[in-house]
Amino acid sequence: MYPATYARTTPDKAAYIMADSGEVVTYGELDRRSNRCAHLLWNLGLRPGDSIAIFLENHPRFLEICWAAQRSGLYYTAISSRLTADEVGYIVGDCGAKAFFTSASKIAVAAAALEKCSRVIGRYLLDGKAEGFTSYEEAVAPLPPEPIANEREGADMLYSSGTTGVPKGVKVQLLDVPAGTPSAMTAFVGGLYGVDTESVYLSPAPLYHAAPLRFNMSVHRLGGTTVIMEHFDALRSLELIEKYRVTHSQWVPTMFVRMLKLPADQRRIFDVSSLRVAVHAAAPCPIPVKEQMIDWWGPILFEYYGGTEGNGICAINSQDWLTHKGSVGRPVMGEVHVVGDDGEEQPTGEPGTVYFASASRFEYHNDPEKTRQAYNDKGWSTLGDVGYVDTEGFLYLTDRKAFMIISGGVNIYPQEAENILVTHPKVADVAVFGIPHEELGEEVKAVVQPMDMNEAGPELESELLAWCQARLAKLKCPRTIDFAAELPRHPTGKLYKRLLRDRYWTGKSTKIA
Repeated sequence: MYPATYARTTPDKAAYIMADSGEVVTYGELDRRSNRCAHLLWNLGLRPGDSIAIFLENHPRFLEICWAAQRSGLYYTAISSRLTADEVGYIVGDCGAKAFFTSASKIAVAAAALEKCSRVIGRYLLDGKAEGFTSYEEAVAPLPPEPIANEREGADMLYSSGTTGVPKGVKVQLLDVPAGTPSAMTAFVGGLYGVDTESVYLSPAPLYHAAPLRFNMSVHRLGGTTVIMEHFDALRSLELIEKYRVTHSQWVPTMFVRMLKLPADQRRIFDVSSLRVAVHAAAPCPIPVKEQMIDWWGPILFEYYGGTEGNGICAINSQDWLTHKGSVGRPVMGEVHVVGDDGEEQPTGEPGTVYFASASRFEYHNDPEKTRQAYNDKGWSTLGDVGYVDTEGFLYLTDRKAFMIISGGVNIYPQEAENILVTHPKVADVAVFGIPHEELGEEVKAVVQPMDMNEAGPELESELLAWCQARLAKLKCPRTIDFAAELPRHPTGKLYKRLLRDRYWTGKSTKIA
């Protein structure tokens, strides 16, 4: 189950389409190109278990490089194209990459990042030439389009987004199995969501993130077609669904919010009836937002909860969600356990740290202490989220443990206030967190990105505070609100809340991670 299969049976079928440029890469082309790149890596001396790093925007060559590593038994680390040179250099050095791929649009950052990365022996530039880099196109052109000998399955080694600290690579043990061996992820995408050779999957998020990367590659294992957006745009997404008769898609809640805040006459002119499955994950989805999406698209929303670590997955369809609003579902991989601070399992309905018990094992690369902290004495592992399970076994998340606010001895989970405030028509985005307070220890603060920055000020602050207090206990609502033109949110939906919070804690002692 990989492109080589469909290169033989349906070589002219589109493996993926780049949304803006319209470039179509067929299965035959993807197979030949990934083979040439695999030979490039083999000739460089890389062998199963070695690593490469990819620092690219959503580029037409992105997936061929990933497939080259995947079919060569290598680890491949896709790096956020938004990072600074120091951040990129840290990841390249930490993952032990021997080959590095970037594009002309990223060359300034890439060149600075590699200054201290002496272990990188192959440095390849797409779309141009630069000192210290080899032209990727020239390097692969003379190489064979046939597979390397003894193809083996590789794996991604992706780095956490660093929302609560320095990013760490999530590493799984490579299995010594032939390339094309079905994976658990492929079974998940095919079995739970019905992806097959007739599917058209819209991918609006950056490919360097775990979910879009793994879903795109799973669709290719199953013989479908993916439509890759170079950049997310709410209106353009709807156009693409209609144009390509998209059957499957994956989103983050901020994308839903932006689509819902389009003028009704714009968003309702597009035919989205081809959609059978709209998956969402990566960040909490406010209940009112999901209700509106189901009203608009129908009961085709499927949510899952899991992490890059792959230690477990919960999933829920629209029908179950409508009778269990706010839930992220029941486990489809692994068993869920909710554990209190005393290390014991919590009773039904009582919140605690969410753990998965599963056969899947992972480690944080070069960080045995962080790996140890992710597991308890029973061998269960956690992503650091807090939640509870109801009597029917449905899991509800309340927040990340690291974001919990302790105010006057009361535990407050900021996600509740965020979910309320983001539904206000004048709010584009919001972050809620704790800031220092002399008597209470912490107080609740919100930073809001308004739809119109010209409206930012005391009047809008009062309106939003009243909106929140009318819907949530006052102690859970922010005491004050600051405004920002844009919040530091990752395109995958994750909020870099630490960057906002640190401004208020400068010079203070804090127990918050």
